[in-house]
This record gives sequence, structure tokens and C-alpha cells, in this order.
Amino acid sequence: MTWEPAFEAAAEAAVHRLGPAHLRVLADRLGGGWPEQAVRHAVPVSGFAEAAGAVLAARQESGLSEAEAAAYLRGLAAGHAQRSAAVRVESVWSGPSTHPVPVRATAQVLIDLVRDARSELLLMTYSATAYRPLLTELAAATARGVTVVVVVETLSGAAGALRGKEPAAAFAGVPGVEMWHWPTERRAERPARMHAKIAVADRRTLLLSSANLTQSGVDRNIEAGLLVRGGSAPQRAAEHIAELQTRGILARLGTA
Repeated sequence: MTWEPAFEAAAEAAVHRLGPAHLRVLADRLGGGWPEQAVRHAVPVSGFAEAAGAVLAARQESGLSEAEAAAYLRGLAAGHAQRSAAVRVESVWSGPSTHPVPVRATAQVLIDLVRDARSELLLMTYSATAYRPLLTELAAATARGVTVVVVVETLSGAAGALRGKEPAAAFAGVPGVEMWHWPTERRAERPARMHAKIAVADRRTLLLSSANLTQSGVDRNIEAGLLVRGGSAPQRAAEHIAELQTRGILARLGTA
């Protein structure tokens, strides 16, 4: 059987966004003949309904039966589960390098992570300034259809620990980027700060670092981090951010 490219693309985007476990749930509902609404809302996590809807629409357009589509989704889920089970961890450093101990540079790892993203990219940073190589890659990512979410601290949230422009201003020139923050009125205790520095691509790759998204953070300072490929850590990080958004703990910048 020749699979329709549109269905393959929708299925691939779904497994990147949802992970193999949730894709198997989608396959089981679809193969079981459940109504469309029940299939779309089979898993109550952010993004599931949209990804499932795209798969269902592509199936109908392609003329595939529910059983054929479900079989393909199960095979795709199994393949990704096997691949993601192999976890690779690398150390990542900013600042001066040493020849006897070669390590990957934060700046290059961050750029490669953004460049490789195909469906979803999540960034969290305490401080941010305009770092041109990163902004260029973020613009390219949104142009190819990647959903880019950036969570930043605010000057009011930092309570005097940050000065100058709002961290969000560093991304103002990139079209299509969703900016989020942790509103001060939703922080149970003060002082409390949004201090995480991570990047997650397609729920498959996680960069966890001490480096802020600034020129000094990714290049000049001595900063340390880990790049995690595969396993559950990238997906769990993305799911945690999505849950913080769903529960209203994180909010879009400019909203209450």
C-alpha cells in the first residue's frame, strides 16, 4: 500500500507533538470506530485535539480506512518509542574551551536545536537580550510552521534583580513567536522568580542549562548544561510547560 504524503506528514507531526504513547491512544480510538469528537479529545493534554484533528482530516482526504490509518499510527508509535528509548546525554558549556577536553558550545547547540525543530519549540529564560544568530533561526522556524513558545521573566517579577529592557523585548522582531510569563499576582509567595533556562524541540530534545538567552550567557560566561536526546525527559518538560499554561499559572504576555 502507498501511504498518502499528507497523512504521513500529519501522523509524523502528531507523534512529534504528542509522543508515541498518546499516538497509540489516538490509533486505538480511531481503529475502534469511536466518534470523531471522542477521538479528538481522547487525551486531555494541550495540543492533542489539534494534532488528532489534523490526522483525522488527512485520513479522510486520503481515502484510508480507519483500520488502515490506525495500523500506520501504531507502527509509527512503535518505531518512535524504540528510537526514543535510547537516551543520549552530552555536556554543554559556554565560555573558554580547552583542547584536551572537547565539549560542545552552548551557542552552537542552541542554534542546532532550533534549526532541527519541525513542529514545536519551547524556550524558557530568566534574562534575555537580542542574540542575532538565535533570532535568525527562530524567524526561520516560525516561517516553516514551527510553533515557538518563549517563557520569560518580567522586570516586575524579578523585583529589581533585572534592569534595562523587558526580557521579552529581545524577541520583539521575530514574527509568530508566542510570549508567555508568570504573572506576579499568580505567585503564591514573594519573592519568587521564573528562573528556568531550558529549550525543548519537538518533545524529543532538551537543553537544560545555567545560561540565559543572552550573548554573554550562551557565549562569553562560563555556563554549564546538559543536552538530552530521547527518553522521557524532553516530553515531560514540554508537558509540564503545557500544563502550567492550561492551569493559568503561565499567561500570555499582555493578558491578565
